[in-house]
Amino acid sequence: MRAVLGPTNTGKTWYAMDRMLAHKTGMLGLPLRLLAREVYDKICLARGPAAVALVTGEERIVPEKARYWVCTVEAMPVSMGADFLGVDEIQLCADPERGHVFTDRLLSARGSKETLFLGSSTMQRMISELVPEAGFQFRRRLSNLSYTGARKISRLKPRSAVVGFSVEDVYSIAELIRRQRGGAAVVMGALSPRTRNAQVALYQNGDVDFLVATDAIGMGLNLAINHVAFSGLTKFDGRRIRRLQPNELAQVAGRAGRHRASGTFGVTGDAQPLHSEIVSAIEENRFAPVQQLQWRNTELDFRSAKSLIASLEMPSENKLLVRSRDADDFLALTEICQSSDIPSRLASEGDVKLLWNVCQIPDFCNVSSHQHAEQLKKVFSFIHDIGYIPDAWLEQQVRRVDRTDGDVDTLSKRIAQVRTWTYVSQRADWVQDSNRWSERARDLEARLSDALHDSLTNRFVDRRASVLLKTLKRKDGFVANVDKAGEIHVEGERVGRLEGFRFRQEPSSTPEETKAVRAASLQALASEYNLRASRIYSAPNKEIDFTEQGGLMWGEHAVGRITAGGGILSPDVEVFVDDEAGSEVRRRVGKRLTAFLEQKVASLCEQLLALRADEELAGPARAFSYALVEAFGVLRRGQVAEMVKSLDQDARRSLRKHGVRFGQYTIFVHSILKPEATRLRLVLWSLAQNLKEFPSPPPPGLVTIPVIAGAPKGYYPLSGFFRVGDRAIRIDMLERLANLIREHDSRAGFESTADMLSISGLTLDQFAGAMRGLGYSAERREREKIRAPKHLPDGESVQRIEDESGTKSKDKPRTALKALAAESNVDASETRSRPGDAAEVESGSNAGSSENGKVKAENAAAGGDEAAAQLGDAAEGTDQALAADEKPEEPEKVVFYTFKWEPRQRKVQSAPNADAVARKHAVSKHRGGMTSAPKKRAKSRKPVNSDQGEMAARSRKPAKVKDKPKDAVDPNSPFAVLSALKNKL
Repeated sequence: MRAVLGPTNTGKTWYAMDRMLAHKTGMLGLPLRLLAREVYDKICLARGPAAVALVTGEERIVPEKARYWVCTVEAMPVSMGADFLGVDEIQLCADPERGHVFTDRLLSARGSKETLFLGSSTMQRMISELVPEAGFQFRRRLSNLSYTGARKISRLKPRSAVVGFSVEDVYSIAELIRRQRGGAAVVMGALSPRTRNAQVALYQNGDVDFLVATDAIGMGLNLAINHVAFSGLTKFDGRRIRRLQPNELAQVAGRAGRHRASGTFGVTGDAQPLHSEIVSAIEENRFAPVQQLQWRNTELDFRSAKSLIASLEMPSENKLLVRSRDADDFLALTEICQSSDIPSRLASEGDVKLLWNVCQIPDFCNVSSHQHAEQLKKVFSFIHDIGYIPDAWLEQQVRRVDRTDGDVDTLSKRIAQVRTWTYVSQRADWVQDSNRWSERARDLEARLSDALHDSLTNRFVDRRASVLLKTLKRKDGFVANVDKAGEIHVEGERVGRLEGFRFRQEPSSTPEETKAVRAASLQALASEYNLRASRIYSAPNKEIDFTEQGGLMWGEHAVGRITAGGGILSPDVEVFVDDEAGSEVRRRVGKRLTAFLEQKVASLCEQLLALRADEELAGPARAFSYALVEAFGVLRRGQVAEMVKSLDQDARRSLRKHGVRFGQYTIFVHSILKPEATRLRLVLWSLAQNLKEFPSPPPPGLVTIPVIAGAPKGYYPLSGFFRVGDRAIRIDMLERLANLIREHDSRAGFESTADMLSISGLTLDQFAGAMRGLGYSAERREREKIRAPKHLPDGESVQRIEDESGTKSKDKPRTALKALAAESNVDASETRSRPGDAAEVESGSNAGSSENGKVKAENAAAGGDEAAAQLGDAAEGTDQALAADEKPEEPEKVVFYTFKWEPRQRKVQSAPNADAVARKHAVSKHRGGMTSAPKKRAKSRKPVNSDQGEMAARSRKPAKVKDKPKDAVDPNSPFAVLSALKNKL
């Protein structure tokens, strides 16, 4: 009998395996089933599976001719009498939870020819006292172990293990390493052997460079670890949180270094640096000897439950052996014996032994003692009453956990429950078909273990980073490729995307990886850059477009942007091409984008370019054309009033050839109102104004839009709109509205017509606000609604409506109905009219018709056709209304506005005469607020848009000249067009 003592990495376990294989039969007890599985696999390779048995609490593989038994210490069949018997990590005799089992093996387990106890040198004194016949063999560590202090997790070197002392710590550390370093393998004692082996393989194969584990790795697991970092220095031992002893730290830290390779240890996270004395003790392997061992009586009294409990509570007579704390099996026994039904069934020693054996089923699920006891009572009742556990009940328990979905915690709990039934199924005297149930439980545990491994890997390992890291270590270069969608893959893992001609690499875990991946990706992209350059060079213009912010798009990819050039209509192009693509690719992309932009400007700004290039323009016309081009084709008339006055008819005629329209409020080139031209014009204007963010153009097709708060100065004219109050109207529609207003006496006052509302695209109230913005007063009034006469003979309704509306025409009943609708002020929001009925701008052309052929008044519009239809419907029902002797309805009120031209007056020094104000108020009150328009138009000229502060500078309507010769009138003048229309009427 010998005790082989020494620190970690001394080869003690390997020595015990060699000694066991030197005998015909042997048994080796190990502290963890994970280590037992590792040793079992190694001996199977040496002697074959038929000669090796594996016995743990949850797993039992026993061939018929097994000669070598690898077991956990608790599961060792010590009574079989093998030639060799060995117990590893014998210092666990002092462990509060499991120590009594190791102490029993130290005191009673023997091999017939050789016995070995392996462990720390701290056990020398206790072994000498309790087993005097034992000899000692001391072994020195094969490599050095040194302390490196505290380091952040992000600064840990590869091939490091971070140790946590709770499941929560392990998971949080693994998640942090995944985000910062690409991923980590997870090893805990609660994992099934299959899951643990798969996780260790991730680390051993180099798929990940970090291992996160509990202190379970200190129990003989041999891994290629260079550094061990403690994330904490305390642990919960089942009853309280206590500080780790130096010898416990050394047991874990000693996993660093393998064979002759030296290792290091330190702290990380929230752990405080180790004291120098503790560091010295670990490095020199100097620890205080164990003073007492945990012990529990093994000579049990099964005459009754009380006698069994008394024998378990019996203390040792040896002072070196202290009674261990109450273990799970003892707590379950006392809990069951306190119930009302179980004690009555304990009639014999066999019943008590059965109860004790059932109580030794481990609490794998770590549930409450009461819940665990209730489950054990059920098992005992089945075996005691019918002699076995029913298959149906066992099937029900297994089926509950036969699912592989769920997260890490869910799968871990299911495996823990399966371990319970795996343990039970190994007892041939408890189940009807032990082999079938053992196979069923092992198969389920294997499937759950694989699912848990996948879940752990998906949660704590970045697969892409893992593959790239492993490939990087080979130093033979990456294999990269580009798919049709522009996705770049290295070793099958996505590493980035080619967007146009720029490579967007995904973040990597380390700078070295980033550099290597980029180099491999660019090597694969070399041909892709040239291929795309050829495609864009021959691409039609429809595949390229510009954005509202000046970006140049090729399909869905940004390939450049528009920049300010030598002139406002001569922009430049900046291409988005990686430097690695080469100068030739950059040149071809730039040339194609420049050609696209030049063609776009030439197409959308054709009339502006022609106006600028017209050498026949001279004098005032030349100056005016220059100002118009610099303003991108839109000028407010008040800003250039003096220049307009200087233009004679020939000059105006020359400008109109280029699409210039002289309106009352604006002077513009009609083609620039197209949506596409507006979008380009705003981009070019924003570049000229050095705006950081370009304003968006108004939605196409709208006649009026609300004013946008914070819009840059000059935005509305460049957008093709004219601001009036809190709204803006499209400039061509505003000019058509101005022509309609000319037909009324703005000095005496007039009401809005359906055509005015339709053209402006406004409701009645909105129209009133717009008119105020143009310099008119808007007085809101009400009157009774004029209804169609009732009880008229067929064919007379229209004529009477015409008579009451004051319409003289006998041949146009629709016109009469329109007039009546306008007079009765039909709600504009409910009717619409045809835009072709409105007057056109000067030349009679409809600038808006170039877009859609119709005015799109989505916001509102009231029309004469529908108003007439409504009145006609009312007339049709008059006969039935009076025939039914209905009572007269209450008079219905309608709202209308009276508009007058009221330019802003200059401020005067003296206040207005109070008497004059009073008289004016009395007269207005006496008239009841009604104003009738004079029959003849005033011949005064009318200024425009006083709200914009341009009263004095605006053009006004000239007085009529009756005797002016016809040859002196410009045939393209809007006045000539209006006169011709009037003569026709």
